[in-house]
Amino acid sequence: MNVGDAAHRSGLPAKTIRYYEEIGLIAPARAANGYRDYSGDDIHRLAFLRRARNLGFSIDDCRQLMALYQDRSRASHDVREIAAAHVTAIEEKVRELQSMRSTLQKLIHACHGDERPDCPILDDMAGAAMLDDKAASARP
Repeated sequence: MNVGDAAHRSGLPAKTIRYYEEIGLIAPARAANGYRDYSGDDIHRLAFLRRARNLGFSIDDCRQLMALYQDRSRASHDVREIAAAHVTAIEEKVRELQSMRSTLQKLIHACHGDERPDCPILDDMAGAAMLDDKAASARP
């Protein structure tokens, strides 16, 4: 089947499918005319990749997971290790997002939100930018 059909059946955009081929995640056969010819197995792999990406796995993680999926002699602990590392990264991102939310909530509370020009939100951002500039200039 062609890339349009593969896109429809896998739930991925054709552009994404072409990208996955370009980076070596999939390798569809080529028809005599040189066009990509996706098989049922290709569609299954694409659906696997769609699910893995929807779970937030990186391209490198997807590459490893795909290799493990196709390796019938794999050890499940290898898959578990990748998933556990991903959960740890997600938890760290959640902590970062919660910290950002807390900071923004405090700044929003401190802002009068009226017609006056003074704004603690902008002041905080400007202060942080100045600290970043000072830190960057202090580096050797």
